[in-house]
Amino acid sequence: MTPIAKITAATALVAAPFVVPLAASADDDRMPTADELSSIETVLTDAGYTIWEEIEFDDGLWEVDDARKGDAVEEYDLKLQPDTFAIVSERVDR
Repeated sequence: MTPIAKITAATALVAAPFVVPLAASADDDRMPTADELSSIETVLTDAGYTIWEEIEFDDGLWEVDDARKGDAVEEYDLKLQPDTFAIVSERVDR
């Protein structure tokens, strides 16, 4: 192995722990795809929600802002599992 190849290989080994976390978080803070949106909307309507604002993937969970049930005035901020879309948190938005 040439000296340049050794340096390149050593640099790659040293940099790898820093690159992997960046790649893992690349999906964070994004809007849902059409398929994801369809699944999320199904879960929300099945739970009685009729209107909501922004839906985004952030901090490892789907977040739904200002969701309301029927004619209710109360708004909820929801968190959903990333793979099953199950609602794991319903917090009244104050």
